[in-house]
Amino acid sequence: MQVDAALADTRVVLINGARQAGKSTLVRVVAGDRLAERRDLDRTQDRAAAIADPVGFVDSPELLVIDEIQRVPELLLAIKAAVDEDPRPGRYLLTGSSRLFGMVAAPDALPGRMETVELWPFSQGEIDTEPDGFIDAIFALGPDLRHESTVTRAGYAARIVRGGLPEATTRDDPRRRQRFFDAYVQALIDRDVRQLSDIQHKGELRKLVRLLAARSATIIAANSLESALGLSRPTVARYLQALEEIFLVKRIPGWSRNLGTRATAAAKLVFVDSGIAANELATDARALLRPGAPFGPLLESFVLSELSRQLTWSEQQADLSHYRDQSRYEVDAVLENRAGRVVGIEVKAATSVGLDDFRGLRRLADRLGDDFIAGIVLYTGTATLPFGDKLRAMPVSSLWQVPAPA
Repeated sequence: MQVDAALADTRVVLINGARQAGKSTLVRVVAGDRLAERRDLDRTQDRAAAIADPVGFVDSPELLVIDEIQRVPELLLAIKAAVDEDPRPGRYLLTGSSRLFGMVAAPDALPGRMETVELWPFSQGEIDTEPDGFIDAIFALGPDLRHESTVTRAGYAARIVRGGLPEATTRDDPRRRQRFFDAYVQALIDRDVRQLSDIQHKGELRKLVRLLAARSATIIAANSLESALGLSRPTVARYLQALEEIFLVKRIPGWSRNLGTRATAAAKLVFVDSGIAANELATDARALLRPGAPFGPLLESFVLSELSRQLTWSEQQADLSHYRDQSRYEVDAVLENRAGRVVGIEVKAATSVGLDDFRGLRRLADRLGDDFIAGIVLYTGTATLPFGDKLRAMPVSSLWQVPAPA
């Protein structure tokens, strides 16, 4: 387990991720008998003690777990002093629901002393007990990778609206799930966002979340949201940053290489959990299949989030980005490993695929030459189909049903 390995040779381990993604459960499993004490900074009394006496608060001879460290970031200085004095590995196991490196109040993020493990909501493989090995498999096998699927379009729609937050996956009643998502987002705005940013327009922030859901998997610029919200560009940019810091949304950067065509540096935005995005659009699985429904953008956002999850444990170390150039060639996802080898992925919310769906992938293949491993169009059909050298159509479910090579 990644956290176990980190504790074995690192003084401080931080499990960072969205609220209710399972951080506390993971801590209980990992800490086990090593746990000396656990303190939760969401509790008023623990928070007050941490503020009053940070040095005493972190004093512990054995493993100390501190939940929601972002609530009192000043504790980082006390932890730094403690681990510098006693550099034994496995001293502190922290959890956080905001990115410490993005917090203005964080005085020191323990560079060189802390390893961060990013925890996302459940992947589809975790929910279904499937292998979740697509990234390792596609880099190893390239266009030789094959997969057949029985998942239908209706099945994909159901997965999108369910999402991966543990609480949501247990609620089969759509109305109960809707109430959970509504309360979840409102709690993030009322509590976590306010800690990160000076929020003067809570109503507009709530509206911003809905606007972002309607623009899932598109390039988002602060100036495009100014008129819709009636807020200044700097305010919109600050709110976008805050929503990313609390793991509600994720920006996928633009990919570029000196290929003779200037690629955009603008980021594409996706929701960390597809269920939240679907709920913000007031759509259910059945409505998502109707003509004109946002099935395509939500499926793309769903795929990008699944790839992001898988990158946190895959053996293949790769960066996720998207490609778009001045000639309007686009690729939804670009995976580039440390050796500069690239896999391009397009997402199509249809059960059939044509040559035009590979337009951006062919462009990328021409530019990259031997560095291009494979171009995959993930679609809602059932078979793997060849569309030329290194180009394949594959079912979306290959993301979680394909095992990594032995």
